[in-house]
Amino acid sequence: MAGGDRFARVKPWQRELKNAALIVAAIFSAGMGIHGFLLSSRFIDGGVTGISMLLSNVFGWPLPVLIAVINIPFIVLGYGFIGRAFAVRSVLAIAGLSVCLATVHFPDVTPDKLLTAVFGGFFLGAGIGLAIRGGAVLDGTEIAALVVSRKVQMLRVADVILGLNIIIFLTAAFVLGAESAMYSILTYFAASRTLDFILHGLEEFTAITIMSEKSEAIRKGITEGLRRGLTIYKGRGGVSGAEQEILMCVVTRLEIGKVKAIAIEYDPGAFIMFHPLSDVSGGVHRKKSHF
Repeated sequence: MAGGDRFARVKPWQRELKNAALIVAAIFSAGMGIHGFLLSSRFIDGGVTGISMLLSNVFGWPLPVLIAVINIPFIVLGYGFIGRAFAVRSVLAIAGLSVCLATVHFPDVTPDKLLTAVFGGFFLGAGIGLAIRGGAVLDGTEIAALVVSRKVQMLRVADVILGLNIIIFLTAAFVLGAESAMYSILTYFAASRTLDFILHGLEEFTAITIMSEKSEAIRKGITEGLRRGLTIYKGRGGVSGAEQEILMCVVTRLEIGKVKAIAIEYDPGAFIMFHPLSDVSGGVHRKKSHF
């Protein structure tokens, strides 16, 4: 069966059912991270969730209400910039998280602060990642960062998120104390790494570009030795003006060293560039082994 035929069989209702399952799992994972770990120790995360938790700690306002209310303007932005289906799923996801926090009892797992920060971040990051995989968000920070980065070309999404979180954690240091703020930063890093893992998995891809006079030998070494596909395109030296073939392949981070070793084996002077990728879709970047 062709790949296109296989994907064409996925019905819209099946896709939405999968999205719903991911969002439900996201709600309970995030709820566990917040209620089961972070709240009792007064630790916070970054983003809208962190702002909500900080305000709840300072003023005693109900966290479920804060999470729902503060996310509203970001969902409106998401509706305009991303689409109606995304906005509807996000409203349901955030409302579900608010209801979950208000009604579901999660056990306070451990008094250990280090475990609380790490595992609280893990469950919260997993929840945010699962929601994104389901076509929604539990935290509107990335929507705002996307909008700002489009309006201000000098800023990337990551820069906006980092700047916002610096403000949040500096405020937490003054309000909650330096120790809670430092543990909260640890929570944020645990959540970020878990989010990356949920979205990209272990196979974080890297594009490698190789320029060499021995391009044909290197090509065979990669395709036959690593069983990886690659692309060949023509280039010309900026100084010499000589035409040459340029190789480009996409590999996982575990294979970077192997590709580099193959290139250097055939040409110690090969020029090699590495380009981190956030995702890869389509094409043939791995040949399947048949045993």
